[in-house]
Formats: sequence, C-alpha cells, structure tokens
Amino acid sequence: MVRTLYHGSKDIIKTPKFGFGRQNNDYGLGFYCTESEELAKEWAVAKDHDGWANRYKINEKNLTILNLNDPQYCILHWLAVLLENRQFETEYGLPSEAKAYLTKHFSVPYRSADVVVGYRADDSYFSFAQDFISGAISYTQLTAAMRLGKLGNQYVLKSKAAFAALSHVSATPAMRTDWLSRKENRDRLARAEYLNELRKKRFPGDLRIDRIIDEEITPDDKRLR
Repeated sequence: MVRTLYHGSKDIIKTPKFGFGRQNNDYGLGFYCTESEELAKEWAVAKDHDGWANRYKINEKNLTILNLNDPQYCILHWLAVLLENRQFETEYGLPSEAKAYLTKHFSVPYRSADVVVGYRADDSYFSFAQDFISGAISYTQLTAAMRLGKLGNQYVLKSKAAFAALSHVSATPAMRTDWLSRKENRDRLARAEYLNELRKKRFPGDLRIDRIIDEEITPDDKRLR
C-alpha cells in the first residue's frame, strides 16, 4: 500500500535523515508525520515563523507497522510508550507507581517497528495523561479526552527501512497568519471541553489508576475495551 503523509516544518525537507531529531518526542526518535495536510500546516507554524506542509508518499510493503489503534491495544499501551519518552512528574507517590506498573504490563515493542501509529500528545493531551496517572481522572475520561479537538494520529517513521520507503512529493506554504490561530484554537477548545464538561463527570464503577494497580489489571481485561 502506498500512503500519503504530511510533515509540518519551518523548512522544506526533501530527504528526511534517519537518526536525527529529539529523543523525548512521544514515540522517541523518529520522523513524525500525519495524514492530514491541515494538521501539518498547524504544526508547521509558530509565533516567529511561517512553515511548510511537506507531502510524501510511503510504500508500506514489507514494513512492520505498529498501530496503537488496533483492537488488541488500549489507551494504556499508548500511555506506557509516552511514559518511556516524555517527561512526566513521576518522582513520587501514585504517578511513580503508575509509571512502573504501566511500563511493566502495557509496554509494546515499538522500538523494533518500522512505523508507529498513535495519538499525538500536544500540550493539552499531555496534561490529560498526567491527570490520569495522578489519579485525577478515570480510564473512561482519559479515553474520551484524547478524542477532544480532533487531533488525529501521528505516523512515525522509526527505521532505516521506513525512511528508504519515503519519497518527497511537494511542499505547500503555511502562513502563521492563517494557521497559528487554528492550532491555538484547537488546543484551547480541547482544554475547555475537558475542564468544563468531561472532568466534572463521574462514571460510577470506572477504573482509576490506583484501582488498576491494586487489582493488577492487565491488557486482557474486558473493562479496558
């Protein structure tokens, strides 16, 4: 299958380089893309610069793709990956226990995959994850929160094989006067919906992280589906 991808950047990137980038991104070192040109344009701009939505084609034949949206996975698998790579406040107490438990029971072999597909933890979405491991929100609330703002999924190239299968097609300019406010509004809307509605709701019998740990809940538990 040949898939169209977009990467938002302040530069035109015709040949992405394997091994470059930040280690503490959501899924570790890799080339982060989206299937949405609109989202790529939002990610491309900042207050001090315009950007480009780089368009690519990738031939997925012979690539190993780990899709965290597949039925065998749940939001806790995504969170376990995030906890390995992003900087959470997990030095003490419940967040520390949560990190240890999720890493032990919900880790996935994402480092050996050619491509990883899953949620993107923008500022608001990262705070939702932090709230969950701190015990402030439940499993149902976290799952619902990740759908707010329609942030979509990331498509992350992790291996030399994936980079070799990628080819640059074109680049479309993204002006901060057009796209910066859209990016900020998307994040603001998600945060407002979360604070005003979702976080106020209580779901009787729902799972919080302390209960997940105490009951030693594992990925095969039907309550996680």
